Amino acid sequence: SEGLEVLIQNNAICDEHDLLSWLEAELQQGSLRIDAAALRPLSALLFAWLASSDDSARERLIDLDNWLQASREAAEVRAQQRQMGDSLFQLLAELGHHLPEDLRLSWPSAWAWACLALKIDDQAMVQGYLYSWVANQLSAAVRLLPLGPSRAQVLQHKLVPLILAQASELELADPRQLWSSGVGAGLAQLTHAELYSRLFRS
Repeated sequence: SEGLEVLIQNNAICDEHDLLSWLEAELQQGSLRIDAAALRPLSALLFAWLASSDDSARERLIDLDNWLQASREAAEVRAQQRQMGDSLFQLLAELGHHLPEDLRLSWPSAWAWACLALKIDDQAMVQGYLYSWVANQLSAAVRLLPLGPSRAQVLQHKLVPLILAQASELELADPRQLWSSGVGAGLAQLTHAELYSRLFRS
């Protein structure tokens, strides 16, 4: 739940209005923005590595992926990013889109490879990444709050203009020049494993 479960149990998020405000804040200021901005360089490095066997591109790909992972405070989130990346790379391999090496890359790198392999343009790649993150958080919220699936869809629709605006801004941004002010989310992620009872794994 990327900290959402902790925030709800601590009554920092109590209802639909609080949830919407939190999602807006994360889209505008959270670490998600850094991942989204990294998608285009990750895709370019993957292309350079695979199209011309450029070993320097491979090394820069691994370096950027590791940098993204290091920017996450919570070990649980880093593990989640690796596991999700592994799963997507495995799916893509089953669809015939193999990487030449079995690299352990994170979710943003796997997303970039999926878009490159499936010929999805950069704009749609970033929009889809942000949209899917919101959908995932809303799916978690439906299990944690008095929030029905229909209301979650309404919230997703409300956030589309912000998703598009952020995607447009982040598509050409340098991820290493961005910052995250999602301190509350980071602290919530760090304390998730300490919850007495929890729905989502640590």
